[in-house]
Amino acid sequence: MTLKKRREMEKLERHEEILDAAERVFFQKSYEQSTMDDIAREAQLSRALLYVYFKDKAAIMRGIMLRAGTSLQNRFEHALQQNPTGLEQIEGIGHAYHAFSIEEPHYFDVLTSATTFPSPETEDGQMQAMEFCRERINKIMVDALDNGLRDGSVSAIQVPDPLQTAFYMQGALHGVIMQTRGPKSALSTYPDGLQLIRYTIAMLTVSVKAR
Repeated sequence: MTLKKRREMEKLERHEEILDAAERVFFQKSYEQSTMDDIAREAQLSRALLYVYFKDKAAIMRGIMLRAGTSLQNRFEHALQQNPTGLEQIEGIGHAYHAFSIEEPHYFDVLTSATTFPSPETEDGQMQAMEFCRERINKIMVDALDNGLRDGSVSAIQVPDPLQTAFYMQGALHGVIMQTRGPKSALSTYPDGLQLIRYTIAMLTVSVKAR
């Protein structure tokens, strides 16, 4: 291994270690209550060295958002590959999204806040990577719907526009998941959260199924 290659690997490892430390800090104290000093201490680095890798706390959070998006993308890609028909792929993606919210709740919350999180003044490589990841996640859903239209499992009448349908389905399921995570009033009757999410996924799948 050349000296240049080794230094690049060490830089990447340090970059990931900083994000690991930041996750521990942010997820324990919250992003708003955390400081660059907190992250530097957790990563066992000087504050000055921390700024060599990230210009501010927001840049670190965007790095974590990219991690979260990549994790969700991988789950969606797995669902696409593991199911034979487009309709089953769509249903699998729905269950993958629910599993993501349960198994990686901090990442789920991070992505939920990503749309309102401030962007840097000028687009950088990090923002380009985040945009690519976001586009890839949407495209996987569109691909599943397109697959279903081709194999006959998805209705062309119900899905005249796969992109619009993908956004609708993702938004609907996300909204129900958020409902199950919120506080419940003792004066109202609520359905079981898990059953409600499974019902939602089933209904969304049926809504695009070829008759």
